Amino acid sequence: MWLPVLVVLALILLYRWYRQSQILENLSDKYVFITGCDSGFGNLLAKQLDRRGMKVLAACLTEKGAENLKKETSSRLQTVMLDVTDSKSVSSAANWVSITVGNAGLWGVVNNAGFSFALAPNEWQKVEDFSKVLNVNLLGMINVTLHLLQLVRKARGRIVNVSSAAGRLSIIGGGYCPSKYGVEAFTDSLRREMRDFGVKVSIVEPGGFLTMMTNSIDGHGNNLRRLWENLSTEVKDSYGQRYYDQYMKLLQSLIATASPRVHMVSDCMEHAVTAVYPWTRYSPGWDCKLYYLPMSYLPTVISDYVLCRSAPKPACM
Repeated sequence: MWLPVLVVLALILLYRWYRQSQILENLSDKYVFITGCDSGFGNLLAKQLDRRGMKVLAACLTEKGAENLKKETSSRLQTVMLDVTDSKSVSSAANWVSITVGNAGLWGVVNNAGFSFALAPNEWQKVEDFSKVLNVNLLGMINVTLHLLQLVRKARGRIVNVSSAAGRLSIIGGGYCPSKYGVEAFTDSLRREMRDFGVKVSIVEPGGFLTMMTNSIDGHGNNLRRLWENLSTEVKDSYGQRYYDQYMKLLQSLIATASPRVHMVSDCMEHAVTAVYPWTRYSPGWDCKLYYLPMSYLPTVISDYVLCRSAPKPACM
């Protein structure tokens, strides 16, 4: 009885593997623009695509980041300075890309630049704290995409936007989760709009991985400490010192459980750019596959219960 079912499942898996293993030809003719290449996922992806022979246009925030990347890659790779929160910088980089690719068009845009030092209770923050992360993770990503979209349509290419498991399940306060929810919404609508133009749009939703930004407990801790110290006495008394201490431990535990296998994320980005049949969504990381995504599909009452069980408790309880 079970044998036919197992055979069918095996054939489906085999077909799926074969379909996803098909890689495009003539990769050396294709230009790919990547943001956030100073370190982390973007830096690793730039090196991987360069090794494949693609024409990588790597956007870096700092001169040092650009210089270090050039030392580790071939002469094909070119760099440009880019601050995604600065419209003039985005416009200038887009003009440079247009001149560089010429009539070939732009095969791929990978929106990887991100900011995550924004993890803290909502009430402790001001709108400026939310704006800082939204400007990088969401509005900057949108601005880059809109400036380069015509070039991508010309090449009938790819757009890859980096979201997060926190874009599917709001696990912590602050602007990070809202920014990634926004990435999901923008990418979904863009994918549907670009379908008839032959442009494929993918989302990468990593779980916890060790990058320079996620691995910096000092960065996250200093931000939380700054917010705590600036609170009014009334708000501090409502939450209590214990709440602050527990929240700091929560941040430390999130970093401690992050995976060092950063290539799992860049491999997904690479597949989205180079595969004949890219996936709509990539969810690298076992924590994403086995916890965050399943939790996001549960009834709200259940997910709230699970998440609140491990959350810090205020003094007023």
